[in-house]
Amino acid sequence: MSNGTLELKYFSFGTAGKKVLSRSLAVGTKTGYRLYSLSSVDNLDQIYENESEDICIVERLFSSSLVAVVSLSSPRKLRVCHFKKGNEICNYSYSNTILGVKLNRARLVVCLEESLYIHNIHDMKVLHTIRDTPPNPAGLCCLSTNSDLCYLAYPGSSTTGEVQIFDAINLQSVSMISAHESPLAAMAISHQGNRIATASERGTVIRVFNISDGAKLYEFRRGVKRCVSICSLAFSIDGLYLCSSSNTETVHVFKLDDTKEIPQMPDEQQSWMSFLSKAVTASANYLPTQVTDVFNQGRAVASIHLPFQGLKNICTIVMVDKVLRLLVASSHGYLYVYNLDMEEGGECTLWRTHRLDGQLDVVDSPKPIKLKEVNTTKLDKTTKTESTINKKLDTGPAVDTNHMTEDCLDYTLSVANAENHVDSLTDVSEDRFNLNDDSEFPPVI
Repeated sequence: MSNGTLELKYFSFGTAGKKVLSRSLAVGTKTGYRLYSLSSVDNLDQIYENESEDICIVERLFSSSLVAVVSLSSPRKLRVCHFKKGNEICNYSYSNTILGVKLNRARLVVCLEESLYIHNIHDMKVLHTIRDTPPNPAGLCCLSTNSDLCYLAYPGSSTTGEVQIFDAINLQSVSMISAHESPLAAMAISHQGNRIATASERGTVIRVFNISDGAKLYEFRRGVKRCVSICSLAFSIDGLYLCSSSNTETVHVFKLDDTKEIPQMPDEQQSWMSFLSKAVTASANYLPTQVTDVFNQGRAVASIHLPFQGLKNICTIVMVDKVLRLLVASSHGYLYVYNLDMEEGGECTLWRTHRLDGQLDVVDSPKPIKLKEVNTTKLDKTTKTESTINKKLDTGPAVDTNHMTEDCLDYTLSVANAENHVDSLTDVSEDRFNLNDDSEFPPVI
């Protein structure tokens, strides 16, 4: 860290609860992982630090003490930990590299390149395995934070932008959505669990679909640049806004509320707009579909310009200090806090920049980073190598538990059966993690 920046191997915002969006941030580095909480725009509190090994995945459940961790040195092993007690609750080993982990209060999903494992988070039993999925080397998947509408989405094709929707509670397929012509690059499910936003590798159009019937609800044009890689999509807690970040310096915010009454215009303007609308509608029969689609695409109502480009980053919209904020975390170790004025829209104001290297001071924004200065990380190389070496029959996860945590566990897990490839549980008398018990998983403010 001689250059004053920290290279993050992984970073994720905390998943959302039923009423509020978590303002927590988990970051993984080559020396461990840290958990942060944004108590106010001026204060980013480090609530936990683990300096042990290189971390490539770390996901925290809401504001609880439950974290799921994968290290770069053991990329096929998932460890579930209680960070406040310093205990490893259990660990699972898989036959291939773990590329993604998603969790809510009902399910924990582990994504491998060609399969997904759905665990019951209360006892970590493997409930279902989705095998022989289309190659998914990026580990792209998303899980609804709403446990009642617990949908899992993952790519249904490696050549087109099809989205497979799976009911993680009833363990059955729901639908297949043909979202884009190009392969998928990013997805996000609303916190209500009823909508999904998608972007393809082309990165110019973002679409929002109704999960239950696959109907397209919105279509937004992010920009006209080609070869834009969408890094992340995120809904606001009320589902009215959607933010999108990419490898460019611009983050866009789109508005999904179409219920507002359109103000009446003066008669002269109204007649002119009516004429223009009719002209566009009439010409739709003669213009190419790509042209008429542009007329129907929405535009961003607000945007921000980051002081860098070409780096992986994630964004989210939260309420901090009773004001709507847009947060952006970048792989070079900074968290940016922007004010969102959705009444005025337009360019958003940078309020604070926080370091993610364990330092508590607020710093100025780092200098812009050019695209040519960005190199492939060790994680990318290792993951690619692991995926190539380990392309073989998926035999299911092997299970191990830490018997030092008898206060958390009162039964044992059996090792994976080599013939049936299924993990089983014995003597399960109650929920293993007691997620609703504050003494077991107290919320961290």
